[in-house]
Amino acid sequence: MNTNRSLTEDALELLRELISTPSFSREEGPTADIISRFFERKGIAHHRMLHNVYAFNRHFDPAKPTILLNSHHDTVKPAPGYTLDPFTPLQIEDRLHGLGSNDAGGPLVSLIATFVHYYEATDLSHNLVVAATAEEEISGTNGIEYVLNAPAFLEQLRGSSITGAIVGEPTQMHMAVAEMGLMVIDAMAAGRAGHAARNEGDNAIVHAIRDIEWIHAYRFDRKSDVLGPAKMTVTVIETVNKQHNVVPDKCRFVIDVRVNEMYTCEEVLETLRQHLNSELVPRSTRLRATRIPQDHPLVQAGLALGRNWYGSPTTSDKALMNFPALKMGPGDSARSHTADEYIKPAEVAEGIEIYTRLLDKVIR
Repeated sequence: MNTNRSLTEDALELLRELISTPSFSREEGPTADIISRFFERKGIAHHRMLHNVYAFNRHFDPAKPTILLNSHHDTVKPAPGYTLDPFTPLQIEDRLHGLGSNDAGGPLVSLIATFVHYYEATDLSHNLVVAATAEEEISGTNGIEYVLNAPAFLEQLRGSSITGAIVGEPTQMHMAVAEMGLMVIDAMAAGRAGHAARNEGDNAIVHAIRDIEWIHAYRFDRKSDVLGPAKMTVTVIETVNKQHNVVPDKCRFVIDVRVNEMYTCEEVLETLRQHLNSELVPRSTRLRATRIPQDHPLVQAGLALGRNWYGSPTTSDKALMNFPALKMGPGDSARSHTADEYIKPAEVAEGIEIYTRLLDKVIR
């Protein structure tokens, strides 16, 4: 119990320091410094790669499989409506306020504390690696994806394979076993410019509307038992021309596609290209739907602790992992990206306790 209190106190001290330091995506250098100094104070050997910080347990054995503990230290920019200073870690009653406190500072420091708990252990059946990574909020390429594919990281694994991961995001410590993939598509409907007064041209807006109507009406037939159907939403529309008296020859719109595990992004894109006349350019097809098997030891351990499981409509760095990953962490997703964001210190304490109890069932 004293050990858990100490872990929680250290985690909350680290969280307050992270809140106090702006760490917008691609600008996470100062918070990476903070995390590095935390490991230094704990005597934990660690590695820095761009704005990512990671560490292996002291008695790493390449003959054993490895479990990854991962969360991110970048944040979005403060939402409109903040009444508190987003960079002041302010405790009001049972809430610790501050930008990134819930998403994903609380999960991150809870995972780091959990790693510290196991760092010196000699009796583990698995290795542990903790990674505090960048660019999650923008699905960037210099975060967890960069680390996992870096030759230096792969060399440090020394042949051990990652057989599972816990991705720290605010889930109230329940288990997101599946997660929707995300594909954002830039669409361009083409027409022909003309003078509006003379009924000239071929209005690109009309072509865009026809495509948008098809998107709105279309239903994917392969439904996931956990995530439900894939879905598409048009979220932006504009013409290149801004003059009231010119028939526009181009109309841009953006399609937000949420993909379940029954489809690949490429399949969805091909379906759209078969039915739409607009030119379609995906921004990325990297953020795929994921699902960890129900019989995976991490899931079974969570079930034994009475944790619920569900399918998540949101996307995280779990989408960039080519091994089974469980999304789970303290806090509440409903608070993410909101004004006066907060997490409860009691939630951090509970997170550390449940993480360690869960891992005890898998690696002890």
